[in-house]
Amino acid sequence: MSDTPQTVADERIKSMSRLRTALIRPELGGIVGTVAVFTFFLLFAFDSGMFNAQGVMNWSVVSAQFMIIAVGACLLMIAGEFDLSVGSMIGFAGMMIAIFGVTLDWPMWMAIALTFVICILFGALNGYIVVRTGLPSFIVTLATLFILRGFTIFIPQTIERKTIIGGIREAAEGDWLAPLFGGKILTGVFQWLGNAGIIDVFERGSRKGQPVVDGIPMLIIWALLLVFVAHVLLTRTRFGNWIFASGGDADAARNSGVPVNKVKILMFMFTAFCATVFATCQVMEFGSAGADRGLLKEFEAIIAVVIGGALLTGGYGSVIGAALGALIFGVVQQGLFFAGVESSLFRVFLGVILLFAVILNTYIRRIITGER
Repeated sequence: MSDTPQTVADERIKSMSRLRTALIRPELGGIVGTVAVFTFFLLFAFDSGMFNAQGVMNWSVVSAQFMIIAVGACLLMIAGEFDLSVGSMIGFAGMMIAIFGVTLDWPMWMAIALTFVICILFGALNGYIVVRTGLPSFIVTLATLFILRGFTIFIPQTIERKTIIGGIREAAEGDWLAPLFGGKILTGVFQWLGNAGIIDVFERGSRKGQPVVDGIPMLIIWALLLVFVAHVLLTRTRFGNWIFASGGDADAARNSGVPVNKVKILMFMFTAFCATVFATCQVMEFGSAGADRGLLKEFEAIIAVVIGGALLTGGYGSVIGAALGALIFGVVQQGLFFAGVESSLFRVFLGVILLFAVILNTYIRRIITGER
């Protein structure tokens, strides 16, 4: 009998094929979905105006809306929690800006700043209740959903006897902070492009000679800025590692010195911040606040994040993937109109793509964990 010891391969250093490595990238679903969606509409809606200057701006704005709330939902889901109050937070934040800035006639910058403080505190309260009680965030934020929606309806009805308050755009004139949410940048560049004939211009009416697209809305700038900052935070900082650890295995993370409770509370606060950014941009765009704003946005944010590759169990995901999921939403929602398809089928699309994404993510989780 030979006494030569047998070498056993260590599972931890087992090589992985390039295909397998690519399959476990969280952005895979978002990349595949984005390519498929653009290919479809390039084939069936290319001549519809979807890809001219105005068409691109239309679906870019819608995608940016999804993107802003998806960024917050993404980091929170990676940390292992959900926030179902995002949609109600949007309606509540917009209404508070209207109450403070129009009804109470406060300076708009003060109305916006105070609204951010209130909403972020609600986010902190959500996080605090979750970590202190151990209750599922699904239940805690579902309760907050009803509380905020109730306040959004009750407060304007009590003060104004109505649930829609206008005059925000007029109240924001001359304000220094409001343009950061409702303004546009690069207007001079687009005017030059219009004069040079590079992009279309209006040929009649009061805007004769003005470019169809006269600037990039701050909504899009906020979306890109949040995606960039969140991506760097998640992938290039120690705090990003803490987010992954908190969602992957909270007990092991605590034993390793990770302040799990602090991380989770901060992620709830960031989600509330993103919802308030969305709400502020929205009321500046429409010039009014309505009690029904933000309905179902929490589910759309979660779906965008799941499409982007995040696992529902936490500890895995990508901000870039979530941004691609939001882009898919915006392109499809507007593309159905350009392609002449019944717009109600957008909800059918949401259901189908969510089911596909969950199945794909389940397969990825099994690859990562070795489950069968």
